Amino acid sequence: MRIELAKILLQKPDLILLDEPTNHIDIESVVWLEQFLINKAKAVLVISHDKTFIDNITNRTIEVTMGRIYDYKANYSQYLTLRLDRREHQLKAFKEQQKQIAEHERFIERFKGTFSKTNQVRSVERMLEKMEIVEVDELDNSALKLRFPACKRSGDYPVIAKNLSKSYDNHVVFDGADMTIERGEKVCFVGRNGEGKSTMIKAIMGEIEFEGDCQLGHNIEVGYFAQNQASLLDAELSVFQTVDEVAKGEIRMQLKNILGRFMFSGDDIDKKVSVLSGGERTRLAMVKLLLEPVNFLILDEPTNHLDIKSKDILKGALQEFDGTLILVSHDRDFLQGLSQKVFEFKDKRVIEHFETVDAFLERNRVESMREHAEGAS
Repeated sequence: MRIELAKILLQKPDLILLDEPTNHIDIESVVWLEQFLINKAKAVLVISHDKTFIDNITNRTIEVTMGRIYDYKANYSQYLTLRLDRREHQLKAFKEQQKQIAEHERFIERFKGTFSKTNQVRSVERMLEKMEIVEVDELDNSALKLRFPACKRSGDYPVIAKNLSKSYDNHVVFDGADMTIERGEKVCFVGRNGEGKSTMIKAIMGEIEFEGDCQLGHNIEVGYFAQNQASLLDAELSVFQTVDEVAKGEIRMQLKNILGRFMFSGDDIDKKVSVLSGGERTRLAMVKLLLEPVNFLILDEPTNHLDIKSKDILKGALQEFDGTLILVSHDRDFLQGLSQKVFEFKDKRVIEHFETVDAFLERNRVESMREHAEGAS
């Protein structure tokens, strides 16, 4: 993905078209891409569900809704406020128009049999026929909230890793890594792609061989969302069957609503997994995970292919989750408020930082600016 972006950017085009460019690249690359587009690009048209990214690079938002296009000279966050204002104006105009229609209909009903009023009645009827009804944007008030089902309490230390090392032939991914994660902690893995974040997760899950010691704690029930999670679904089941087989208790009554919020509505829920696109499978795998009772979650880039509303639902569930969380993500808005500790993967090392990911990224930004200034001088 980085190579493809670089090829486009090096052509110095007059217009750059980007469709979800931040999927599958690390935070440092996202930040670099932002700065390039802000400072170097002539014109950019981007489709993205990364709120921080589009807020930082755009000064115009185009909304396509109900067969119409609305053009706002504002970034995404400002657009949300302006859209609310627009809907309030629409609602006011709609109510006034409905009041006017009711008055005209009463006039027609009262005088439609009166000879002296025949022309007036016909005139009012023609006016009503030609009247263009004011449309009001749909407002999503469903506010669906999900909580992970209750699960038994885990041991005090879900993960203890000591002197962990992993190499592929002569390539050392990380060496001598130590990691202790306590029950209830929410931690974030950060670092460039290829520095070992996903490799560490695979080591924790016992999917690969490694040197050193890594132990999962007592009573651990793991919910694992891998980057290839979509490929692990049963292709012969329908969308609804996939979630119905894991849902327990009252949540079963909400399955269709939950699927709808993850963009499976109407006949979509009867589709076989085998005919779904890669993005659809990823969304379905996330819904399935949300319905499973676990006390230890490991999520590797869970927001790829999720729209903004779906990400908000997932983030809300993670904020309410009282178990342990390991999260790998490049989506800064999604990460905000979700971690209390950061493990940085860099130069074959795993460095522990006792700070939120917001503080970590800000500190890195300041240090990078300082280094750049010193290099320039």
